Amino acid sequence: MDVERRDKLYEGKAKIVYATERRDAVIQYFKDDATAFNALKKGTIVGKGVVNNRMSATLFERLAKARVPTHYLGTLSDREMLCRRLDIIKIETIVRNVVAGSLAKRTGLEEGTPIRQPIVELYYKSDALGDPMINDDHVRMLRLGTPAELAWMKRMALRINGVLRPHLRRRGLLLVDCKLEFGRAGRKLYLGDEISPDTCRLWDAGTGEKLDKDRFRRDLGGVEEAYQEVYRRVVLGERRA
Repeated sequence: MDVERRDKLYEGKAKIVYATERRDAVIQYFKDDATAFNALKKGTIVGKGVVNNRMSATLFERLAKARVPTHYLGTLSDREMLCRRLDIIKIETIVRNVVAGSLAKRTGLEEGTPIRQPIVELYYKSDALGDPMINDDHVRMLRLGTPAELAWMKRMALRINGVLRPHLRRRGLLLVDCKLEFGRAGRKLYLGDEISPDTCRLWDAGTGEKLDKDRFRRDLGGVEEAYQEVYRRVVLGERRA
């Protein structure tokens, strides 16, 4: 795939976005930089960019087979992905299957408690405000999206969860929760961003071992090894002996 990388459009905590000669396409470059707690904690996870790029590509391709519209257009290198250019909606949509993280703190439920029916939460995508949790009324007040767009995003988030959850389970991974971002291209909406151990909580289905960014957040050690283990299972199709 021959695409020319042009000016840098944006640099975030984990990725850099570059323009291309195509007005409708950008290059998404995955970095090894790691942040947590709204960038109060910073570090490096060696090889993370490769894992996240390859895993995202693999799962975007799986979702495409399920007719989920995504921004993924192709893989350019170990760290570069060609994507449809989107106007990102400033809402982080989180689907939860198991109680963990902030949900445990807010509800008092023990981490690891299964959720019978997956729940969808919305967060205002704003570093300055610390990405606060919001509801449908806030979305309307802030004019982040139309009622139709919000309904589509919630419905699509559950559909994505319904595809990924069994797919990952077959690879020995429990999808605890996942953060999804959507964007507009013309009149259509697409799934954007990435699907990786940065944006998903992934536990070993047998042992409950954390194999995601929580190992960095909580200083659990073995961060690179956890990311590589997820890579082996999801991208290479291998299982731990």
